Amino acid sequence: MEIRPIISALMRSKVAMILIGLQVALTLAIVCNSLFIISQRFERMQRPSGMNETDTFYFGSSGFGRGYDARATQKADLQLLRQLPGVAAVTPAWSVPLSGGGWDSGISLQPRQKTATADSAIYIVDDAAVNTFGTHLIAGRDFKPEEVVDTAFGGSLHPAVVIVTKALADKLFPAGDAVGKQIYMDQDPPTSTIIGVVDRLQHMRAESSSIEYSTLVPAYMPYDNFTRYLVRTEPGRRDEVMKSVEQKLAESNRNRIVSKMRTLEQTRRDAYADDRAMMIILGTVIVALLTITALGIVGMASFWVAQRTKQIGTRRALGATRFDILRYFLTENFVITTLGLLVGGALTYVLSLWLLTHTDGAKLLPWYYVPIGFACLWLLGQIAVLGPATRASRVPPAVATRSV
Repeated sequence: MEIRPIISALMRSKVAMILIGLQVALTLAIVCNSLFIISQRFERMQRPSGMNETDTFYFGSSGFGRGYDARATQKADLQLLRQLPGVAAVTPAWSVPLSGGGWDSGISLQPRQKTATADSAIYIVDDAAVNTFGTHLIAGRDFKPEEVVDTAFGGSLHPAVVIVTKALADKLFPAGDAVGKQIYMDQDPPTSTIIGVVDRLQHMRAESSSIEYSTLVPAYMPYDNFTRYLVRTEPGRRDEVMKSVEQKLAESNRNRIVSKMRTLEQTRRDAYADDRAMMIILGTVIVALLTITALGIVGMASFWVAQRTKQIGTRRALGATRFDILRYFLTENFVITTLGLLVGGALTYVLSLWLLTHTDGAKLLPWYYVPIGFACLWLLGQIAVLGPATRASRVPPAVATRSV
């Protein structure tokens, strides 16, 4: 079939052709970039925190009343918790990964460095932290009990020893020899010695650009008689242990309030709630755009079939088969869709560049999204026009002899 007659027919209906072509172009640009954003958000949500999330929960304990001894209470709580059936490990922890709040600090290699070498989450813990978090020591050693020191809240942190994540160790010492090296916290002396490296432990804030940079600091830092505990249970016993912990702590000390216990799974859901909402919104936009585009093609084709009924009957009378008529409308729609997609391909990268310069953490759209988008919209266009084209192919030759 020659394209020239199709182009000539389209030029007599420029407005409809341009509107459908622009609709296809905008659909391609928005759908491709939306799918890429969804894939980025999905990958972000799948990042491992470095913890045993399934079997871990945390809670806070706030003491009140005259004579409340936070340090003595913490020691008693730890002893009690570690003896409970089903408890694998416990550590006091000011914050936990993805919880949204906590302490972070600049890590430097030189004293009073103008700009820190890296920003790191700070986890103030005791010597059971590595085991409790469920992360894995891949170099060096763990903390010793005597290395956990008392520290005043709000003061500068200058621990003698620290444990860092592999990502942070590689950032600070790319040669891979971080164990035994000295670092500065908050750019101030004295130094802290890296004694161990764990494989992974994420930042408290999921949106942080330093998500994989974390530092474990062995210290006890009371604040207004408040302590947070992190508990890892034996596999499958988390819910059972949570009930037991709440009951035992309430019985052991009446001069405190135990805050609501939260699992790491709940914390992950909350941390990525905005990402999940954006994925749903963009998914809805994609479905709506594709539906509107398909309906636009159906409407345009149906209108043209109604306008050309006598013309179609004449062609049938002159020997055109049903397949010839069907192919004509499919080819006509293919031409319109292709013109729109060519414009849309350029528009897709214009939108991607705009997002790159106006959105934090955005990346340039990978090249393969556009050809995949072309194929999908070609297929959508052909499916959408198939109904009207089939009706056109069924127009009988006798229509040509009827008076208007």
